[in-house]
Amino acid sequence: MAVSKNTYSLPFNKKDLVRAVSDTKAHYSHFKEAIDFILPEGSFILAAKAGVVIDIKDCYKEGGKNVKYANKTNYITLKHGNNELSQYAHIKYKGMLVKVGDKVKEGQPITLRGNTGFSTAPHLHFHVFKFNNSAAGWGSLKPRFKDYVRVYKS
Repeated sequence: MAVSKNTYSLPFNKKDLVRAVSDTKAHYSHFKEAIDFILPEGSFILAAKAGVVIDIKDCYKEGGKNVKYANKTNYITLKHGNNELSQYAHIKYKGMLVKVGDKVKEGQPITLRGNTGFSTAPHLHFHVFKFNNSAAGWGSLKPRFKDYVRVYKS
């Protein structure tokens, strides 16, 4: 298991957390260290570390359990030091608070939690990764958080 060199803040206000889950059926291969945070819809999603916004997808309005939503997920990707990136997915349609190229501070609101894409329930999908030479082109890193958060495995 590869672990992040960087230390990250939680990507939400701690009072909003309902539960944190890492589902091995949904998070396998290059997503194996991803965490799903159950949060109220419309909650602010915060930059887990200072960085630069390098990618945004904000064109999908729907989500659900049907595989037809598999490639219809809104997300935002930030680049940090040590060539690590963080990605926040299933976010609210037109909920972006930043744009590509923006420099963000740790803890800055960047978007709103939604439920777009292939999703069994509303949540924030969060993962940290590095680009590599694998078939996927990147590999998941286990994020090191500044605050303790219990992650339930399923």
